[in-house]
Amino acid sequence: MISQEYICLDGYTLGTDDLVKLGSGKFKIQLTLEAEERVKKGRELLDNILEENRVVYGVNTGFGKFATKVIEKKDLEQLQINLIRSHSAGVGQPLSPEKVRRLLALRINVLAKGHSGISLETLIQLLDAFNSSCLSWVPEKGTVGASGDLAPLAHLALGLLGEGKMWSPESGWGEAKYVLESHHLRPIKLKPKEGLALLNGTQLITSLGAEAVEGARRIALQADVVAALSLEVLKGSTRAFDSDVHRIRPHKGQGKVAQRLRALLHSNLYPSEIAESHRFCNRVQDAYTLRCCPQVHGVVHDTIDFVQQIITTEMNSATDNPLVFADRSECISGGNFHGEYPAKALDYLTIGIHELAAMSERRIERLVNPSLSGLPAFLVDNGGLNSGFMIAHCTAAALVSENKVLCHPASVDS
Repeated sequence: MISQEYICLDGYTLGTDDLVKLGSGKFKIQLTLEAEERVKKGRELLDNILEENRVVYGVNTGFGKFATKVIEKKDLEQLQINLIRSHSAGVGQPLSPEKVRRLLALRINVLAKGHSGISLETLIQLLDAFNSSCLSWVPEKGTVGASGDLAPLAHLALGLLGEGKMWSPESGWGEAKYVLESHHLRPIKLKPKEGLALLNGTQLITSLGAEAVEGARRIALQADVVAALSLEVLKGSTRAFDSDVHRIRPHKGQGKVAQRLRALLHSNLYPSEIAESHRFCNRVQDAYTLRCCPQVHGVVHDTIDFVQQIITTEMNSATDNPLVFADRSECISGGNFHGEYPAKALDYLTIGIHELAAMSERRIERLVNPSLSGLPAFLVDNGGLNSGFMIAHCTAAALVSENKVLCHPASVDS
């Protein structure tokens, strides 16, 4: 039997690739000792604040417009339970188990920073639920970004309280309390501030963003290879990829794509018969979709790098409110829960990925159009009897048109 591998979380060093891996169910989580100590210190400070009867937002006050209403000490735990229940108001289809795993893993990572005031006992219960693949029912709609992912994170917490629905590989969907019980886990019993600590932040936007970044990187590399293959088949020139051309416009992505295309198309070890067949042809230059691949694909690669930097920073950021600073013995209300950073970056990512699709569709048009390719119409023998790739190209054009609508920046509505 192969034992599951562990990924250590410390609140500071989680990468997008590791977060994507954590969605697979093949990895478990453990906390570093440093993270455990930070969590303990953060909770100690919060307990001291409560003992001194200091008023802190969300700890012993209401929420939002009820922030000025002080809550009696006997009701502080009920306050947190009520918060989770009232905010579990999302709608739509549930997120897949892979997405919920990533969401829960990222929430654990953020809490491990020790700035949320959660107890180590409660955090360990989250970790045990993850390691047992006990995953709450989390609907996909309900977040607005400006206030963070309140509704989805509330649903994530609700299942851990033993309420609502939950899924595990062994039980399938069922009532959360029974799914937890079947894995010998107890529902979380919230302490003051812990409900707020579980639902304040940007972890849904960010975990979906990490998945998008990793997928985009794979697609962008594939697009470079496909572009090279297309140029080869269309008997294009590689002169536009000359290193000196890109040295004098030294964008990082542009230079890397040009280098990759040269490596794919200038193979001395396995020279291409197609390339050799038109080495001395009189073609001056190719269409934009071939000649400008380094420039267009290049900025997409740079976009992905930029977005990954934003998402990675967000993945390892404290996004709660209020924030606990054990070293200063203070609780400070701020706005780190705001989703504008990941939202704006991900809107930018959609635009970048769309360009890859747009270029690809135009190259498909050149491949299936005999007046442009010199190849049989729609790349098929016995045209008329056979339609070849006629409708495949129509589908590509339809998807590119749909992409243009989906590229509308959602974050401008925040």
